[in-house]
Amino acid sequence: MPEQPDSRLTLPTGGAQTRLQVCVGRSPLRKTPDLDAEMVSQILLGETVTLHHQEGPYGLVQNLSDGYVGWTEMATLSASILPPTHSINVPLLHSYAAPSIRAAPQMQLGAGGRLTVTDQTEGAFVQCARVGWVHSALVAPIDQTESDPAAVAERLLGTPYLWGGREGEGIDCSGLVQLAYAACGISAPRDSDMQFQWFGEPLANWDTPNQLHRNDLIFWRGHVGIMLDPHTLLHANAHHMAVAQEPLPEAIQRIAPMYGQPIGARRVSRLGSGLEAGEVTPAWLTHLS
Repeated sequence: MPEQPDSRLTLPTGGAQTRLQVCVGRSPLRKTPDLDAEMVSQILLGETVTLHHQEGPYGLVQNLSDGYVGWTEMATLSASILPPTHSINVPLLHSYAAPSIRAAPQMQLGAGGRLTVTDQTEGAFVQCARVGWVHSALVAPIDQTESDPAAVAERLLGTPYLWGGREGEGIDCSGLVQLAYAACGISAPRDSDMQFQWFGEPLANWDTPNQLHRNDLIFWRGHVGIMLDPHTLLHANAHHMAVAQEPLPEAIQRIAPMYGQPIGARRVSRLGSGLEAGEVTPAWLTHLS
């Protein structure tokens, strides 16, 4: 579980402690309150944050979905918190000003975003609070989870690599794992070192023949990928600058000069992920409670 204090997961004491909700498709979480600062993560449409304090146009916030802390633009947050009803089940979609593909596009939204669908429908379109009209085939009720994280990750093949990204416009290695498991109803920590420490169960002798299965996670120091089968790795990486798949032995050889050899593998089940029977919050997130 989190070793305190970890600045990535810890707001300073005090502050406003105000709850706000993301009202745009995606908003960068930056290391410092500066437009040119490193993007350490993102907060996505419909996610809720705790605001500590504001400096100019930026606020220091903690994402309640994964505990991550950073600076984001206050203009992307709303004091009105709407209960999400649907999730996006494609890498990217557009919302429209009216229920028509010819209507003016309003927002580009990515996988991982959470929508609040109203009772207004017309044809194949549903109206969503704050964002406009979306095609109903591209969203699903938020409690309608998938069962195969690797299949979710495969839909992101070709998505540009983006340091700190965690959705369909751009994504990094741990963001891909987080998104894939979230679509299956399993909360994953944000960064690869957190995932290696707290997510799933370690696999002994993972590097011997026939030990790896689909959806197993392979870790390096600073990198993670998800197995599509016992021999094929899928990962967002800076070599391809995209989400790509490749034979695991070739990936290990190529990655070695940068990250060394893999440090281990883990297998995630609903119970093995830290989401124990009856728990609402995974154990690694209980420090936010």
